[in-house]
Amino acid sequence: MRIGVPREIKEGEYRVGLTPEAVREFVGAGHDVTVETNAGAGINATDQDYVSAGAKIAPAAAQIFAESDLIIKVKEPQESEWTKLHEGQILFALWNGPPLLPALWVRRSFNRRGRL
Repeated sequence: MRIGVPREIKEGEYRVGLTPEAVREFVGAGHDVTVETNAGAGINATDQDYVSAGAKIAPAAAQIFAESDLIIKVKEPQESEWTKLHEGQILFALWNGPPLLPALWVRRSFNRRGRL
């Protein structure tokens, strides 16, 4: 499975979806992990820490969302990230805000049929 870890963009959020140690576990189990550059800065994990654990580094979130089967985040996707999610993709994230599922479902339905 291709696992992607974008940098968190919600204001005040400094955590990251996976630590380098967790990346090592996923890679050891045969998964490909890509982490957005500087995603671990808030926990003092460098890009090199992630590379040493077996991850690839992506220059931007767009690549993470475009190429990953599973997206691992800490917080719910922000509005600017909704359009990057695609059908068949799995999102693993904490969800403490208002329900976003209806908005994501409408987007998916619109994209698939070209209308609501």
